[in-house]
Amino acid sequence: MRAIGSSTNLAEGASIDIVARIAILTCSDKGAAGARDDLSGDLAASRCLAGGHYVVARALEPDDRARISACLRAWCDAGTADIIITTGGTGLAPRDVTPEATCDIAERDVPGIPIALWIEGLKETPYAVLSRGVAVVRGQTLIVNLPGNPKAVAEGMDVLLPLFPHIAHVLAGPLEHRTAADSGHAVGP
Repeated sequence: MRAIGSSTNLAEGASIDIVARIAILTCSDKGAAGARDDLSGDLAASRCLAGGHYVVARALEPDDRARISACLRAWCDAGTADIIITTGGTGLAPRDVTPEATCDIAERDVPGIPIALWIEGLKETPYAVLSRGVAVVRGQTLIVNLPGNPKAVAEGMDVLLPLFPHIAHVLAGPLEHRTAADSGHAVGP
């Protein structure tokens, strides 16, 4: 179990500290060509580190569906990280293919995360809904697509960072789920 960092509740009255292992993939033609600094990837990494998590891998790929998928697949299948954050390639331009590349290797969707990201983004700009980012699981790794704009990355990290300890804990499995009675949630009408 990864110790240190943010605390997550396991059962009533019990908690452990969990540090998530994070990989960051920036998807940008200009960045991959060396024509643009990776500000969004740097920001995501600094926020993860400030939150007490480990940044275990970073890469910068052009907006190429096959190359993005190959990197994501390799990191997931090797168990490199608990969570992969991608930045860039989520817009409407023809070369924005990060969501498609992510879906190519996905095993399960996590639709609530993009909704939370849109809600947070809409507080700042109506253009937030134009992000096509997805969140999926492959193996024991969660992949979340963020836009390439550093401001949008900062907003996205505000949503994601509080979730990292729980995500890492759940994906590490096996996990015994509590019943509704154990959790304090009401059952039935």
